[in-house]
Amino acid sequence: MLFADRTEAGQLLAKRLLHLKDQHPVVLALPRGGVVVGYEIARALAAPLDLVLVRKIGAPGQPELAVGAVADGEQPELVTDPDVLSWLAVGSDYIEATKRQELAEIERRRKLYYGERLPVEIRGRAAIVVDDGIATGATMLAALRAVRRRQPARVVMAVPVAPESSLERLRGEADEVVCLDTPTEFMAVGQFYDRFSQLRDTEVIQLLAEARAFAATEQGERERDSSDTKLRSS
Repeated sequence: MLFADRTEAGQLLAKRLLHLKDQHPVVLALPRGGVVVGYEIARALAAPLDLVLVRKIGAPGQPELAVGAVADGEQPELVTDPDVLSWLAVGSDYIEATKRQELAEIERRRKLYYGERLPVEIRGRAAIVVDDGIATGATMLAALRAVRRRQPARVVMAVPVAPESSLERLRGEADEVVCLDTPTEFMAVGQFYDRFSQLRDTEVIQLLAEARAFAATEQGERERDSSDTKLRSS
């Protein structure tokens, strides 16, 4: 399947997630690319859109090759791939040093994206964790484990495209997995999009602001409907 862009991918994915609309869901996107996909899902489900701040730990000299990932939290969630670490002879000193660097970048993004705003509370709610695709699955694995620590009622992983091998690695980390396409020939997520430009931080901030606006409107309408129902029944 070839998606025109992340917006189309999000719209198609949202149709597969409509059964969650009545479960008080929160959409948690991996920035930057996952935010566009998550925005469309949040809009379709009338749900809040928030972030999971996670960073890949790239191999020495090969930053695109993931040897692990680290996700934000009171106790940062670190995952590594033992097979890749052994194959490349990557030591613990490298992992720790790179982890510190990526946590610093996560902190930069937190301040930029959130400002003084607190993350959306997900305890007891359906948490839909979204990205624009999965390659090795390292960042998604860290994200799912970090989200699970926050005690949602249900964790749903939703992505437009991923290799089946990566999905199998992740199925045990989520209560539900929704993926639109699992191609056998998989080199990179971008090959399944006609347009796959990198997002800027300003675009992420804008999408989050727009999502907060429509979520507030939806909340206001629900409260008015509830008040009208009470008045009619009294």
